[in-house]
Formats: sequence, structure tokens, C-alpha cells
Amino acid sequence: MKLNYKLSVIGLFFLALTSCFSDIDDDPIADTDIKDFVWKGLNLWYYWQGTDSAPDLADSRFATDTDYTNFLNGFNSPNQLFYSLLSNEDRFSWIVDDYFELNSSLSGITKNNGMAFGLDRIGAGPNIYGYVQYTLPNTSAENQGIQRGDIFLTVNGTQLTEDNYIGLLSSNDTYSIGLAEMVSTDNYVLTGEEITLTKQVYEENPIYLSNTFEVDGIKVGYLMYNRFLNDYDAALNQVFANFIAEGVEELVLDLRYNPGGSVTSAINLGSMITGNTTNDVYLKQRWNNKIQSALTEEDVTRYFTQALSDGTSINSLNLNKVYILAQRSSASASELVINALDPYINVVHIGGTTRGKNEFSITLYDNPDCAFLPPNSNCDGNINPNHTWAMQPLVGRNENADGFFDYTSGLEPDISFGESLSNLGVLGQQDEPLLARAIQHLTGNGRTGETIIENKIELFDYSNKHTPTGTNMYLEPDDVPMF
Repeated sequence: MKLNYKLSVIGLFFLALTSCFSDIDDDPIADTDIKDFVWKGLNLWYYWQGTDSAPDLADSRFATDTDYTNFLNGFNSPNQLFYSLLSNEDRFSWIVDDYFELNSSLSGITKNNGMAFGLDRIGAGPNIYGYVQYTLPNTSAENQGIQRGDIFLTVNGTQLTEDNYIGLLSSNDTYSIGLAEMVSTDNYVLTGEEITLTKQVYEENPIYLSNTFEVDGIKVGYLMYNRFLNDYDAALNQVFANFIAEGVEELVLDLRYNPGGSVTSAINLGSMITGNTTNDVYLKQRWNNKIQSALTEEDVTRYFTQALSDGTSINSLNLNKVYILAQRSSASASELVINALDPYINVVHIGGTTRGKNEFSITLYDNPDCAFLPPNSNCDGNINPNHTWAMQPLVGRNENADGFFDYTSGLEPDISFGESLSNLGVLGQQDEPLLARAIQHLTGNGRTGETIIENKIELFDYSNKHTPTGTNMYLEPDDVPMF
């Protein structure tokens, strides 16, 4: 059901408010104008709007124009206002003052030195160490010889701690890391080698590795996929065409470092795995009560697909089982794939408990004629040219065909198997420990139960969480339901 946003959304939901709210300030670049966008955008779309956990977003919150203006002026910045309005259940919404950077990051373009890393505590104290998970091709990290498994303790000569690591690793485009060796689980020693890394504008291909191999007469496909980016869905589809051509019978999908991304890409990937029909429910969306009441059941239901957005046919393996490697750094759209496939096929989750993010977001701009969405196929509108603020709030949650959505504590593995600092292995090779564990299971030669792992990494934090898009799961503008 499609309706004109300007007439229906703004008119229906804001009539009571905007009838008494005149233009807040004649100055188009006034700070208050941006705050007005923040409040009205969240009042319409925010998932917790209308609940007790977001009281300042209630439709009845302000009796007069003056009350509203005074409320906005009580905050020092749009940023401060935004975070004050969020529910205490919300762990992932954010706001930016430069939507050009945000748009680039949603396409996989960021400033990046090419070193993806995890962080873990050293004993019971505040100090932490970093270890390299992988490096990106043609980046500073690769050029400087950084390799998977490298350990570092310092940044610009300062020991990493729980309090300083974010600032040290994100504040400068260039920094040096001090490499170290592990003596024991509680003892790491600097080697004396320092390596300087420099961030550059970089477009990341999320398809990090794909290959096929044969084991015990079984043709196995392996895919390491590190972010859900809609711009690379055609390339992903080609990977599955190659799998089909090579006669792949079993698939190991490696999402262990994948923080999420596009819902559309998650649907496409799931469809490439299973080949379910377009009558099979992939997910159902649940919006705030205001939005949900204006939508039909069909509006909030997404199905498996047999074609990409450009009409290209999906290449599907038509599997009834898939092995998925996932752990704490696997989030949002990665978890969506696991949850969405579970009602239909045997999903063997190997690794650790995932991040626990079942909510999705949309990008909101100061474009009230399109209900704060960017101009799209359903609405022309114009984004306010006088500022570049945008919001990425959580606006709904996904549930699978069985109605399951309650995994905010993460999805637990079927086979618990963590990474070890002593033996990270080479990604994509059959003896890499997590891949080897999947091979053991699919050949029928696997162990059962949890394996004791020496020097097991207890992931404290990780670099992919701190990209501009973080662990975001988002809808493409044209995929937001019209009402």
C-alpha cells in the first residue's frame, strides 16, 4: 500500500503537533532547526516512541509551541538532545553531523589502515592487548607486512588500557603500534618493533575469501563474508555461480568478523544458500505502534527472493544445511541470516555467542516532505541544504518465519569453538581451526561437545564495531514500507 508521504505521514502523525508549532527560528542554519529535525524524526520513526522508556518523544509531551522550543533550547547541541531522547534499551542508535561520510560508509568506503583487530584483557588488570584478525589488500597494514596473529600492546608508545584504547586507535589517521609476544596468558612482552600505519580512503570488498575443496569425496565451498553491502550483491551472486559450476555440496559461511549491514543483502545471501520460493517468509518487521498501525501484514513481510534488484537471477545452491562460523563480533545482519534460515534448513552454528542485535535502522535526513527519508523512488522531496546532520536510529526489529526474535543476548552456537591466540591459523585453509571443526562435522568425523582451547581469546572489543556504521543493520531507502 503506497501513499504520499507528505500528505499522509506528516499530516496524520504531526497534525496535532505542527498545528501549534510554527517555524522555530527564521535562521535556516539555527541550531534549534537541527534539534527540531532530531525530535520530529525520532517522534515519527523511533522504535521505542510511544513507550515509557522514551517519554520525551510522546505525542502529548508538549502543550504549546513555547514548551517545545524551550525544551529544545535546553540542550547544548543536537548530539546531546539525540542521546537524551533514546530508550535505555537502545544500544546502537547514533547521529552524525556529516551525512556524506555516513553515506560513504554504508557503501563500504571509509578511512582505513587495513588492520582488522580484536582486543582482549591481560589478566585481571586494566591493560589489554590487540591481535590482528586479518588485513585488507592494498592498504598500509598489508604494505607494512602486518599479518593475522600479530600482537600489539602499545599505540604511539602508550600501553593500551580499557580507558584509552578507543582514543588511541581512532583519534589519528597515522599511529604506530608496538608489536609484542605472548609469554603466557597473563604476560606479554614488547619485541621492540614498532610499525607505523596510515589510514586512507578505502573501498572494502566484503567478499574476503571464497574457495572450494574436496574432502572425503565431498565438494565443500567456503566463503568469508565480512560485511553486508548491497553494492556487492552482484559479485556475491557470481561467487555462488562459481560454487554451482564447481559442484559444491556443502557450504561453510564464515561470518565471524561480520558486524552486519544491508537487510537486502542478507535476504539475497539467504536465498543464494537455500533457493526457497518467493512465497517463503524470510522475516517480518515490527515497527513502533504509530508506524505498525498504518501498515498491513504484507507491508511488513519480506520473502526469499529469486532475483537481485536489477532483475538478475539468484544463483542458489538449494542446500538443506549450512555451516556458519560466528562469534561475538558477528552482529545484526549476520545474526539475521542465521535466524531467518533456521525455520527452513539445518543451520550449524560453530564458534561463540553472537553480538545480540535484532533491531534494524534507517537513515533520517532533514527532509520532512519525505518523512525524513532521502529522496527515493516513492518521494522526491529536498534535504535541507543548510546543514549535513543525519540520524541512524533503531526503528524496528526483525523476527523469523516462526516469530522468533528474542536474541538480544546473542545466538548461542551449536558447537562451541573459540579462536586461540596460539593457533589462529590461515583463513580459508582447511586446517584453520574453525574451518577444520566444520569439516570434521560435515564429514562425520567430528567431535561432540565443547573443546578445551588453550589461550582462548575472550573478545573484549574489535575494530569492525568502531567503523562509522558499526554493527548497524539497515534498510535501503526504497525498502522502507510506504503507508
